[in-house]
Amino acid sequence: MNNYDTVMKLSLERGFYFPSCEIYADSHAGFWEYGPTGNNLKNNFIELWRRELLRRDDMIEIDGSQIMSRSVFVASGHLDNFTDPIIKCKNCGATFRADRYITEKTGKETPELLSASEIDKLIMEYSLKCASCNGPFHESSRFNMMFKVEIGPSREQAYLRPETCQTIFVDFPRLFKTMRGRLPLAVAQVGKSFRNEIAPRQSLLRLREFYQAEIEVFCNPNRLDELPKFEQVKDTPLLLSIKNSTHSVSANEALQQGYFPNKLVAYYLSLLSQFYSKTGIDMERTRFRQLSDEEKAFYATIAFDFEVETSIGWLELVACNYRSDYDLKRHSDVSKQNLHVIDPADNSKVLPHLFELSMGIDRSIYSILEHSYYEDTEAKRVVLKLVPQIAPVLVGVFPLVTKDGLREKAREIHSKLKLDYSTFYDESGSIGRRYRRLEEIGAPFALTIDNQTMKDDTVTIRHRDTMSQDRIKVSEISNFLDTII
Repeated sequence: MNNYDTVMKLSLERGFYFPSCEIYADSHAGFWEYGPTGNNLKNNFIELWRRELLRRDDMIEIDGSQIMSRSVFVASGHLDNFTDPIIKCKNCGATFRADRYITEKTGKETPELLSASEIDKLIMEYSLKCASCNGPFHESSRFNMMFKVEIGPSREQAYLRPETCQTIFVDFPRLFKTMRGRLPLAVAQVGKSFRNEIAPRQSLLRLREFYQAEIEVFCNPNRLDELPKFEQVKDTPLLLSIKNSTHSVSANEALQQGYFPNKLVAYYLSLLSQFYSKTGIDMERTRFRQLSDEEKAFYATIAFDFEVETSIGWLELVACNYRSDYDLKRHSDVSKQNLHVIDPADNSKVLPHLFELSMGIDRSIYSILEHSYYEDTEAKRVVLKLVPQIAPVLVGVFPLVTKDGLREKAREIHSKLKLDYSTFYDESGSIGRRYRRLEEIGAPFALTIDNQTMKDDTVTIRHRDTMSQDRIKVSEISNFLDTII
């Protein structure tokens, strides 16, 4: 069983995530739900994102609508360009995403932006047939992945957002005015996006409804190197993959050697790297991969993907795109609104450019779980070595037995801790079995209330990774946990 399968099995058994509507035969692929354990993990991950990126950099955060008007996506280009190539069997009607189908069947990496004629040529060149019935394919076409909705009795057209950033773009004039904006201005949003994927698969890795955490940095294109705070991150180690060549450099070295175009890009990629280093991801298995012209999104002039190595290959976790003035210019043209602002730094009138960090939360959660999964064969236990900051449970509280006042004392301690920390109370089964259940959901610590507790008001604190145990005063538990998180 590979790591993906073991993580999947653990997630189902321990309430991390599971398929939506799984009791029904007509449930659709690409929709997954977080259980109590996974929801705690996700929320802690998002809170760490807020702490290490938003609050650290004085960003502002909004919460925008998930349904937006058709005009938004005319302006953004999604109605014309947000498509994937598909091929359909002439015999059985089975439909496949063309670029992935060609890659899987031939081993030839196939860019999704290939034209229909180029895809058809490859289909003929490799004599590819339908995987379901071995029938021939129709000519390839493009499939728009937007979810259309109808509003009101007049059924006015609108769309579920395919990314969270468009709300930020259309809200920019009001945000800049009401928040007394100065460039660069970083605006963040976390929430759900929706894409009608052709072939969603592998649980959290390709979804039709998914969580994003996006940061859009509005900047003056004439002042991208005027960023004094870059000095704070210039020594951040980064692994860059550029044209199939790997470079292990500091942020400053990457800037000096021309791998990054300016300090603004170098600064925000460094912040992103520092954030992920605190999530439990193995940073030696990550990289910033520069995208070729064939891979870049239609709005991007410079693009890096932050990727992580997993058992099923390299996964893109964050798209880092310099979007220039594409978005504000398009929204200005379609809405007929002037979106220029005055930059107080030099009193110039400017249509801001944008640099974005578009994070896939679900993929990040999966990667953290896989990188944290550990089988201790000697002790015959499965452990999720989650960092305390994002563990779904920080500490378990266990009475050694349920008599002699231990249950009541344990419940008293739990009641005091649960208001400030993520705690879990368990009195069922042997103490060893309770430890194992706690280890499988990644809880770093367990408190055991025993007979000595009733004598001197101390408890045993057990450390998940080493299984070592210490005695600690009940009055000192909060201080101990505060030093950890």
